[in-house]
Amino acid sequence: MMRYYRPLAVTMLGFSTLAAAPAEPKITTEQLISRLSTAIQNLKTLRCNVRAQERIEGSYQQARTLMKMTFSPYKVYLRNQKGIEVLYVTGQNNGDAWVNPNSFPYVTLSLDPKGAVMRKNQHHSTLDAGYGTIAELLHGSSQRLDRTFEKTFRYAGDTTVQGRPAYVLRSDYPQFRYVSYKPAKAESVTTISDKFGCGEYRILERNGLSAGAVVPAGKTVQVPNSYGRRVLLCIDQKLYLPLVVQVNDDKGLFEKFEFSDVVPNQPIPAQEFSKDFKGYKF
Repeated sequence: MMRYYRPLAVTMLGFSTLAAAPAEPKITTEQLISRLSTAIQNLKTLRCNVRAQERIEGSYQQARTLMKMTFSPYKVYLRNQKGIEVLYVTGQNNGDAWVNPNSFPYVTLSLDPKGAVMRKNQHHSTLDAGYGTIAELLHGSSQRLDRTFEKTFRYAGDTTVQGRPAYVLRSDYPQFRYVSYKPAKAESVTTISDKFGCGEYRILERNGLSAGAVVPAGKTVQVPNSYGRRVLLCIDQKLYLPLVVQVNDDKGLFEKFEFSDVVPNQPIPAQEFSKDFKGYKF
């Protein structure tokens, strides 16, 4: 909640005086969104730990993941609390990711990062790791049909996350609902999600589709008209990167991501994006 000083009425010798006006906010909404967007766009490398909570088919899946990545070219290594490892390097392995399932038959798999196997039980693909979807959430994709959701974000005060001062950026969009969409020509779920700014997962779930699906011309699908009914971002006041991203929709909590030990733009040796790096089990 935004903090203001209350005016203090003081009575002296029969005269009433009013203390100074409420303090101005530390930062405007426009400044906060601009600095957040710039910080994400300027990322060259990122190390962090992520605690994720995602609603999958009515129940919540939780995961803790160590993440390290570079952005030009895109490379990412992930390892969760179950010991499952994922390594994706642009231009290698025929576009597939290497996956160590850490279970029988204990062999390294090569899987399409956008395919149904890797997208099972998670909202986002490996290619969207880190802060991959937040810039579009704030500004919308170039294909977005309706920009009203993006205009609802407001600076909502200060908080503390993991002992770090953070700004709160909040969106309230009570108009959130599912709408019918009938493509005039065949469209991928990715293209449809870009038009509505809703992410792919709920389109897949609501319409019984698999990752990578193409919707035929004339087929009606149900699509969320925005990313959420309420979105809450807690943004580190020094790094201007999110520490918490929480999204609620018509059913309640849709997803929540908590970022800790965030280290941006520190060089990561190239060998850490190799299958043979010490400690990896590919």
